[in-house]
Amino acid sequence: MRETAYLTGNEQILDKLQKLPFLQSLDKRYLVEMLKMSKIRIYGAGEVITPEGSYDCWIYIMIDGEVVIKKKGSEVARLRRVGDTFGEMGIIDGEARSASVEALIDTSCLAVDASFLDRLSPTESPLFYSVFYRLLSEILAHRLRNTSEELAKVKNELSTLKQQNA
Repeated sequence: MRETAYLTGNEQILDKLQKLPFLQSLDKRYLVEMLKMSKIRIYGAGEVITPEGSYDCWIYIMIDGEVVIKKKGSEVARLRRVGDTFGEMGIIDGEARSASVEALIDTSCLAVDASFLDRLSPTESPLFYSVFYRLLSEILAHRLRNTSEELAKVKNELSTLKQQNA
């Protein structure tokens, strides 16, 4: 992995990042605060970005590339769109990473150290938390819907197979 220094004062990247789906609804002043605790990380093909079972406080927003998400060694998803986000569950519940994320090709991400949330002033904190967690809940709701659809398909296929073998 290669990474930049923290993006403090890097106004050039600010406009580009505001176009990422995850960051579009953030007020510019909050994005500036978030960038102070963010880095650009570049991973080579085959490199593990987050290993399952590990602990850290980073959330990742894809800039380019493609990653595979694996649970117990089995692929559960692929992310390849600009703005796709991963690592958010560990930020929300503080638990270990529930899956591994591996770069399939050279991949660039905005890596945000979510501990920046603890550094917000008491007056800014409630508003930012509400916006940030709303964004995370939208991501998780979308994923839960997709997972529910997949589960329904698998159950239907299993039922069909059982009937054929009966």
